[in-house]
This record gives sequence, C-alpha cells and structure tokens, in this order.
Amino acid sequence: MEWFEKLYDESESVKVRFVGFTTDTVRYDFGIVYTNMFFGKPMVVCMQTGRSALLDSNDMRNLEYIKQVFHIKSLKEAEDLALFFEEAVPHLPVIEQYD
Repeated sequence: MEWFEKLYDESESVKVRFVGFTTDTVRYDFGIVYTNMFFGKPMVVCMQTGRSALLDSNDMRNLEYIKQVFHIKSLKEAEDLALFFEEAVPHLPVIEQYD
C-alpha cells in the first residue's frame, strides 16, 4: 500500500431517523443522519438506491440539485421531496469546522 496522509478519523454517536412515505406515484425510504461532521449538514440516504447527499436548507429548496443527486426524473417528484425535506430535516446553522 502506498503511503497516504490521513485527513480525519472521527468516531461519534449520532442520531439517525428512518422515514418511509409515498406520494401519488412513488415510494421513498430515507435515512437521515444527524452528525456534527460535514459542517452540521444532515446526511440524507435513499435506502432504495443508496444515493446520499448532505443537505442544508438551501439545498432542500434547489429542485435541480435534488433531481440530480437522487436521480429524480420529474420536477413534480423533486417538489414532493423538497416538501418532505423542508418538514423532516431541521434548519440548523452551518457549523464552521476549519480555522
């Protein structure tokens, strides 16, 4: 193995919320990981596809970003997810991690 420089190696007990819901056309299953890492952004994982994203309140309102990261095809599905994220993911201030 080549030499590498470790950037971080943190252990932390975190809160995880699992949420499943349906819309008129689609079923969703998400895990939401609340952590102090990643500038305080919760990590949202789609349990069906394994796709994940760090979402803050700006990201949750960005429909094109939601479509891209979760491979959503329609704008309506992205709007449904944005509404869910607005309700399910708390609005936390971004935490500065670096000096």
